[in-house]
Amino acid sequence: KFEKMDRVIDGAKMVFGTLFFIVLNFFKNLLPNGVLPRKSVEGKKVLITGSGSGIGRLMAIEFAKLGADIIIWDVNKDGAEETKKQVEKVGGKANTFVVDLSQYKDIHRVAKETKDAVGDVDILINNAGIVTGKKLFDCPDELMEKTMAVNTNALFYTAKNFLPAMLAKDSGHLVTVASMAGKTGCVGLVDYCASKHGAIGCHDSIAMEILAQKKYGVNTTLICPFFINTGMFHGVTTKCPALFPILEAEYAVECIMEAILTNRPLLCMPKASYSILALIGLLPIEAQVLMADFFGTNESMNDFQGRQKKD
Repeated sequence: KFEKMDRVIDGAKMVFGTLFFIVLNFFKNLLPNGVLPRKSVEGKKVLITGSGSGIGRLMAIEFAKLGADIIIWDVNKDGAEETKKQVEKVGGKANTFVVDLSQYKDIHRVAKETKDAVGDVDILINNAGIVTGKKLFDCPDELMEKTMAVNTNALFYTAKNFLPAMLAKDSGHLVTVASMAGKTGCVGLVDYCASKHGAIGCHDSIAMEILAQKKYGVNTTLICPFFINTGMFHGVTTKCPALFPILEAEYAVECIMEAILTNRPLLCMPKASYSILALIGLLPIEAQVLMADFFGTNESMNDFQGRQKKD
């Protein structure tokens, strides 16, 4: 009898708790940037993978402006050094490490170097990503393998190296820059979509493991943007720019910074993406194709060129 009553009480707590968090995050997602109070990151160590260019570099600069110490991880040494210069230009401090995220042994090696050099990391931002932009039958096997290694597998090993210290202190923040491609499919992005689905599954499962350990001081934020104009997706198009524009990098970083600094668990960009997120689990694949045709995502990769190499 008492066990049944306990189950009823637990069920009621679950229902009301679920409704509370749905409403809370609904309003968080609707509010414009700058309304919610932001946490301080002064003196915090922020590691950003793929920060030798693109939004990773822009995030490094923004965190440096707020007094954080920046740890730059990138496969491109020149790009990493350029980011360091820009961080120092705004009065920040940065350390650079060259790492190949497609090789788990290299991640472990550089993680040890990083911890030996700067100590524990307070905020880990898994931002690095690659895209082939080729349809399945045109994509070389080695490129698909590398896409999965960098976009998905690397998250396992960065978390293994830097999360334990956060959990021990019950303080820290894990951020995963995924994609709306991790919530749905897209023509011309089979390997990329697969890798971002994996990234989201990895992030969500780690977040649940953190909460299951009652480590409420360790926050997690999942970032799911539409295409961002950084060069990585050079050439992509949108048929519905009013609802799904190609996002400017500066705006995307502004939103990402807001989400991290206000401890939001999920950020989708643009806001219209939340409606897709709510529908996607209910829509059969035929309906998803119809919507993709209407909004133009099935043709968005037709003129894809990718990041242009400098001479």
